Amino acid sequence: MTDTSKMIVKTALVTGASGFIGSSLCSYLLRQGWFVRGLSRSGSSPDGVNAVACDLADTPVPEEMIRGVDVVFHLAGKAHALSGNWLDEEEYFPVNVKATRRLLNAAKTAGVKRVIYFSSVKAMSAGDSGPQDESCGSLPMDMYGRSKLMAEHLVLRGGFVPEPVVIRPVMVYGNTEKGNLPKMIRAIQAGRFPPLPEMNNRRSMVHVDDVVIAAILAAEKPQASGQTYIVTDGQAYSTRKMYEWICEALQKQIPGWSVPLVVLKGLGQVGDAIGKMQGKRFMFDSDALAKLAGSAYYSSEKIQRELGFTARQHLKSALPEIMRYLDRL
Repeated sequence: MTDTSKMIVKTALVTGASGFIGSSLCSYLLRQGWFVRGLSRSGSSPDGVNAVACDLADTPVPEEMIRGVDVVFHLAGKAHALSGNWLDEEEYFPVNVKATRRLLNAAKTAGVKRVIYFSSVKAMSAGDSGPQDESCGSLPMDMYGRSKLMAEHLVLRGGFVPEPVVIRPVMVYGNTEKGNLPKMIRAIQAGRFPPLPEMNNRRSMVHVDDVVIAAILAAEKPQASGQTYIVTDGQAYSTRKMYEWICEALQKQIPGWSVPLVVLKGLGQVGDAIGKMQGKRFMFDSDALAKLAGSAYYSSEKIQRELGFTARQHLKSALPEIMRYLDRL
C-alpha cells in the first residue's frame, strides 16, 4: 500500500464510479482519507461518495462536481464488446472520445492539475509475440482500441491539464460477474467447458486491487506526469493452466483428455456460419476461440521501475475468493 502520510492530493473525481474498477477505486480512496466525488450514468456509487448521475456522452460535467478537484480518475466509457450482437462500432467514439474531450474541457476550466485516464492495452498492438511494452507501436486491432487510442491522444497531447497520465490495464479480474473469466468458471462448474489442450499461449491479467494501487501511484508520483503505463500482475497464463486451476478450486477432477485444436477450429467455423444466419454472434465462434487460444502478453516493467508498483495478487491464489463471490450471487 502507498504511504498516505505523504499524500498531497485529497479531493478526487471518479467517473464511472459505479463500475467494477470505479467502485473499487472509490472505496479505496475513502479508506485512505480522500474526499471522493463520483459520476455515473445511474448516479450510484459506494457509500461515502458524493455522487450524481451524469452521462458524459450527452451531459456537461456538473461544475460543482469538478470545482476544487485535485485529481480526476476517468474510467467512464464504453467497454470492449465480448459477446452478443455485433455492435455499431461507431458507438465507441461518442462515449470514449467525445465524452473524454468534454471532461478534459471541464477539467481545464476548473484548473484540475492531474487526470488519470484508464485506457486499455487494446489501444496498442496485440501482444502475440510479447511481452509488449509501452515502446511498442500503437496499432489497435478494432474500433474499440482506436477509440481508446484517440482518447489517449486527447489526454496526453491536448494541452487540457498540466499533468496527464494514461494507464493501460490488461484483462482485469476480481469479484465481478462480468467478463470472460466468470463465464469460464461458470461453464467449467456446469460441465459445459471442454478440456482444452495445452496451447502454450500467454495471456496477461491483473487483479482489480492492483489496478487501484497503480492508479493511486499514478496520482501521487510526480514522475508519472505525461506518461503511459501498462498494468499487469507480472504473470503469463495459458488457457489450459487457467482451466486446471479452476478445476482444482472447484474440487473437480481434471480430465485426462483434451479436445484437439483442429476440432475446436471446426466448431468455431460452424459458429461463424450460425452467427451469420442469425445476424448475431453465436456463443462459440472463431473470435471466441481466438480469445481462448491466442496470446495477449504485456510487460509492466515500466510502472514497476518508475513508480515502484508491485502486484500483490495472482490468479491462482485469487480464484477461491472469486468463486465464493460468484456463488453468493
